[in-house]
Amino acid sequence: MTIKRLTAGAVVALLLVVGALFVVRSVPSSADAKMANFQHVIVIVQENRTPDNLFQGLCAPPFGSASRCSAKPGPAQYDIQQSNWLDKTSPGGTIQPTLIPLNNKYDLSHAHSGWSAECDADSSGACRMDGAAGVMCGPPANCAPHPQFRIVDNSGGLVNPYLQLATQYGWANEMFQTNQGPSFPAHQFLFGGTSAPSAADDAKGIFASSNMVGKGIGGLGKIAGCTARKKTRVKLIDPSGQETRSIYPCFEHQTMGDVFPSAVTWRYYSPKPGSIWTAPNAIKHICQSTGPGGKCVGAAWTQHLDFGPSDVLNDIGACNLRSVSWVIPTGANSDHANVNDGGGPSWVASIVNAAGTSTKCDNGNGYWKNTAIIITWDDWGGWYDHVAPPILPAPQGGYQLGFRVPLIVVSAYTPKNYVNNGRHDFGSVLRFVEHNFGIGEGTLNFADARAKTDLVGFFKMDAKPRKFQNIGSPKNADYFLNDKRRASDPDDQ
Repeated sequence: MTIKRLTAGAVVALLLVVGALFVVRSVPSSADAKMANFQHVIVIVQENRTPDNLFQGLCAPPFGSASRCSAKPGPAQYDIQQSNWLDKTSPGGTIQPTLIPLNNKYDLSHAHSGWSAECDADSSGACRMDGAAGVMCGPPANCAPHPQFRIVDNSGGLVNPYLQLATQYGWANEMFQTNQGPSFPAHQFLFGGTSAPSAADDAKGIFASSNMVGKGIGGLGKIAGCTARKKTRVKLIDPSGQETRSIYPCFEHQTMGDVFPSAVTWRYYSPKPGSIWTAPNAIKHICQSTGPGGKCVGAAWTQHLDFGPSDVLNDIGACNLRSVSWVIPTGANSDHANVNDGGGPSWVASIVNAAGTSTKCDNGNGYWKNTAIIITWDDWGGWYDHVAPPILPAPQGGYQLGFRVPLIVVSAYTPKNYVNNGRHDFGSVLRFVEHNFGIGEGTLNFADARAKTDLVGFFKMDAKPRKFQNIGSPKNADYFLNDKRRASDPDDQ
């Protein structure tokens, strides 16, 4: 009798446990807790654009309508301002934007000084966002009137791949670059969570704020990181916003590559070893430089760096895609003003199409159903944007956050036409990678520790995976795989 009573009790207890599990699984407490893992994450980094400058096509047929865009958007609207841009130098304080080609022939300052001019902070430190006219333009002979207040002309459909990706998958209304400045520090944040020379500097709010400066910056002097020439320097910014110090651009702190478990593989595709876009070259223990003006020879460098951006297409085709890939374009395919040839939208589409049409990899499952693709731009490029960035508390608030940049999220589990209104920055990208591979979010204890989101809202993992639809583009993967032009540096500033 005792055994029977115990057995009955055990059955009841078991039923209660099963019932509780059913309730928990039916009403998950958070999307983060129940998200399934992707086997691959591809982070594609483009160059120097804002939503207002590059994505006006979301506000017009065939990809959208004027009613879908608003400077004060509702839940399903794009936060894009179509007219009456703020300009304190114009009569009435506003100006109407005009068109410009994607491959225009001038560039705008995206140094911290350019950020400060465009922000035009009030006495509280909040950006008025009416100072873009103060952003420097060059070469002067190529600078059109009001060069900062321009919209990319898509009359020929050149930008359609971006617009198709944004409307077919996920778009972020509030993606901010973490830093208030140009490409070199931006890529440090995207790879290691900070542009500070060390963890101690990061805690104090001291960051590298610029691209390379110093004598002999032409030619080899433009090489960044631990192989830069001896006199090369990068400016530092302190919590008060002062840039009075500079140092040699070779840092020492942990990066994403250091916190991955052994089963997580990674690859960093970039056009040149010494590029300011090649973030690992500034990390001492990864580069292991032979000295100023020399080479990186470290084991991690040799294993994880690839200096042919189109090799990502070869690796996808050969079923050799790593767990995490950072993909940096050549200058021609970068969207950088005065450098690109209009190939950027097609370049991004070729990578998405390669992953989307993969059928034989990962035990015959293909890459589409197990890969998340994050597409963002490294800085605002000096172009106008109407959304004021939130300024973080001290000590980081002297250099964070920067202006908005576009963010598109692509996967088989991202709903069509999804618009996300969370506040994201480069730390959000790192937190997504950490979350996906079972690493504690904020492990680096740098910018990802301060980020408030991890992008999981872009994925509905309990939904049936969507069938991939090819992204139309003027140039396809074969073009990029057979492009024999010498790779140019994506940034000329």
